[in-house]
Amino acid sequence: MAYATAQHTQMDQIPVVDLSSLQNGTDPDSVAESLHAASQNLGFIYVKSHGIADSLIAEARKSAFEFFRQSDEEKSKVLISKHHRGWLKPGASKMEDDAKADLKESFLWGHQSADGHTTKDHPLRGPNQWPPHVPSMEQAAMAYFRAAHDVAYHLMRGFARGLNLPDNFFLRTCSHPMSRASFVYYPPQPESSGENQFGVAPHTDFGVLTVLCQDSTGGLQVEDKDGNWIHAPPIDGTLVINVGDLLSRWTGGAYKSTPHRVVNTSGQERLSLVLAFDPDPDTIIDANEIPGLSSKEASITCGDYLQWRFAKAFSYRNESDSR
Repeated sequence: MAYATAQHTQMDQIPVVDLSSLQNGTDPDSVAESLHAASQNLGFIYVKSHGIADSLIAEARKSAFEFFRQSDEEKSKVLISKHHRGWLKPGASKMEDDAKADLKESFLWGHQSADGHTTKDHPLRGPNQWPPHVPSMEQAAMAYFRAAHDVAYHLMRGFARGLNLPDNFFLRTCSHPMSRASFVYYPPQPESSGENQFGVAPHTDFGVLTVLCQDSTGGLQVEDKDGNWIHAPPIDGTLVINVGDLLSRWTGGAYKSTPHRVVNTSGQERLSLVLAFDPDPDTIIDANEIPGLSSKEASITCGDYLQWRFAKAFSYRNESDSR
């Protein structure tokens, strides 16, 4: 038996885009043009000069590893809630009906105010659950959430500008965004598990935009236009950005949401910091409102779409004991 394999990535397949002139406003058009071009290709982009401090990333990683290295008994104190907050144990997610359960485990949280308040207006958000045995996690996780969310806002302004839309087009209904974050832990994957076993199986991301901070381990693979799997290796100082299904739908398929997977062949633990950006739940997703674009798909709210996709992917949402 062997691991699922992938080809080495050519330099231009997943471009590296410097965000500094978008963020400081000195030359947003050139960055927007690069983001627009990449989103019509694979929909995967490395971004540098993103503004998230190395120290902030290090603190987030430290607290995440402290959590995942605890016993299942301890982690179960914050077992995933019905609001999709807390610990998602190994085997709890499956990207396709006929796929093996993923090896990964995750810890998930969402926006909360400075006093710990969370919005409860949709089934996919509610109170965060912070593990009592990792007291540093709440502060580290929320600091990372805010910083990554700021990056996502800049990117959404860049995408809008690249489509010749007002900068705030995708952010018009973001007073209470549905964005959520996760620490995703991949154990070392034995070669004997075979080529059909994955840390996370081939899938596209459900929402609008994903902001991923990889570690140095590697394992992320992306499917190219010819159906070949290519590596998306870590590049120091960068984040990986990818278009999700909702942004693809919102742009009438002009922006591509591309299948990807993780195969951890390193023999080491792998940890990713992930932000899934989504606007308010009542945001209407409809490509027909964008000049020059069209879609035969009916308009749908962000909240309804995500609820439908989550019900298919996460077995716990159909179990009576989820809290």
